[in-house]
Amino acid sequence: MIRVVHVITGLAADGAERMMFNLVTRMDSQRFTNEVVSLTTLGDLGAGLQAAGIPVRAVGLSRNPASFAALLRMRKFFRQSRPDVVQTWMYHADLVGGVVAQLAGVHRVFWGIHHSDLDFETNKLLTLAAAKTCALLSASVPLRIVCCSQGARQAHTAFGYRSAKTDYIPNGFDTDLFQPDAQARKAMRYELGANEEDQLIGLAGRFHPHKDHVNFLAAAQAVLSRRQRALFVLCGRDVHWRNSAFTSLLRRFELRDRVRLLDAIPDPQRFFAAMDIVVSSSRTEAFPLAIGESMACGVPCVVTDVGDSALLVGATGFTVPAGDSAALASGIEKLLAGGQVLRNEMGAAARRRIQQQFSLDSVVTRYQELYTRAMLN
Repeated sequence: MIRVVHVITGLAADGAERMMFNLVTRMDSQRFTNEVVSLTTLGDLGAGLQAAGIPVRAVGLSRNPASFAALLRMRKFFRQSRPDVVQTWMYHADLVGGVVAQLAGVHRVFWGIHHSDLDFETNKLLTLAAAKTCALLSASVPLRIVCCSQGARQAHTAFGYRSAKTDYIPNGFDTDLFQPDAQARKAMRYELGANEEDQLIGLAGRFHPHKDHVNFLAAAQAVLSRRQRALFVLCGRDVHWRNSAFTSLLRRFELRDRVRLLDAIPDPQRFFAAMDIVVSSSRTEAFPLAIGESMACGVPCVVTDVGDSALLVGATGFTVPAGDSAALASGIEKLLAGGQVLRNEMGAAARRRIQQQFSLDSVVTRYQELYTRAMLN
């Protein structure tokens, strides 16, 4: 039995966190045991991990002197737990989890890279400092560095990460959970106050500059000038009417009446199944879960050409330049103009692409093989 401890910055229901959740709950329990350590709190996913039988703990790391005690507790845990493998997820967990694991005598450390943009304009200074420190330590701390996209692999190698240690394992998608669902589509549209004549264009992503909601809303304004039945539905952390920064954007683009805001939702499969089109307007992505999940639900997508978004979508949707709201609007309008027949055909092709190239089971197998090989060396 191979004991794996996963260290992650937090357990909000965002991309890397959900991928970690999917991995640990699908690994072969006859060959692997998994535990999760959150550097901060149990967040949105903690209860779900516990319900799935995965031990999870939060060490409460923060920017105050008490954090040193949290690091000592984590080192004590590693020494008592004696994991065979420590898998870390994202920069702060890579840095803190990797170094503390080594100090506790654990040397099979795997870093996880789930970001492809290291630009000063779109990242916090603390994030870049953590990434640069990781780059300097990449020769000595991790056994391997797992990148979820080819774009992330290239960007981090250029940033100073040890190229010879990098592996590419894309995100994977549960095509049993995420699938076309006529009943969910009907129910969700009823909840949104939409009828079958309304054309629903969705975006799933937290309120953050990386997601470039301004780009999306500018495109939405352009589409609405010609498509009066278009309805724009957004979900994600802090995407709600109480967020004054977001509602001011809606006033700026005069969109309030044709927009629905759902905040973070527990069942994204229902959201995607209800949409006619799903959009990613991001300035930066690595390998977007929301797009793969939409495709698995049989929904065609319009994405910006960042990270591996174009690779993921292929010919089943449209890829446009980042930051170009006119091009984004044009891609949406092409799918609307093509009617339901075109959208159904492209959506079916999108689902087949996910099933054939990016299934969750194939990704879980690759992680398991990675850990198994490490045990043989």
